[in-house]
Amino acid sequence: MSEPRMPALLSPAHVALIAKGVSVIAASHDLANRPSIMRAVGSSITADGRSITVFLSRPQARQLLADVATTGRIAVVFSEPSSHRSVQVKGVQASIREGGPEDLPVLHRYLKSMERELAQIAFGPEFARTMLSHRVEDLVAVTFEPVAAFDQTPGPKAGTALPSTPPGDSTPPGETPPQPAATTAPSAPAAPGRRILRPGRA
Repeated sequence: MSEPRMPALLSPAHVALIAKGVSVIAASHDLANRPSIMRAVGSSITADGRSITVFLSRPQARQLLADVATTGRIAVVFSEPSSHRSVQVKGVQASIREGGPEDLPVLHRYLKSMERELAQIAFGPEFARTMLSHRVEDLVAVTFEPVAAFDQTPGPKAGTALPSTPPGDSTPPGETPPQPAATTAPSAPAAPGRRILRPGRA
């Protein structure tokens, strides 16, 4: 008899935020805890919130992908550019596969959503297309199950573990317990590779 599954970490509202297509910043670290970070060019989530896939361009994200391959760990911040409403999720057993033409419908929907989001803060569609440009042959998909999730919206609750995160699982083994994060979150206009939002390391 199989053991019952733990409740999903993400609420329907957080799943909807991720599913619609918002700004995505992914991070990890190597065995010496040196961080790596890159903007994703797309993302998807299952309806139950138990599996998330972020798409990266290999030439832009070589170090990040190497770190994920080595440690299995990833932290991703999803941030709505028009409101800065944000959530951070972490995984410890991420898997990597090559992307391909079968992923293009997901990436097309993501791009259109980002164009709409950025239009609300006075950035034209060309900005989104340039920021998220990539070649199909360079696509890499990283899939993981969230094991911890945090409110990352700027404000007094930024860095707080979501209520559905089990207290004992809020930080992957061997890492520092999460501390309140700074009240800033990455929004779409931010250039990739500039900062890492915490709590904790990826």
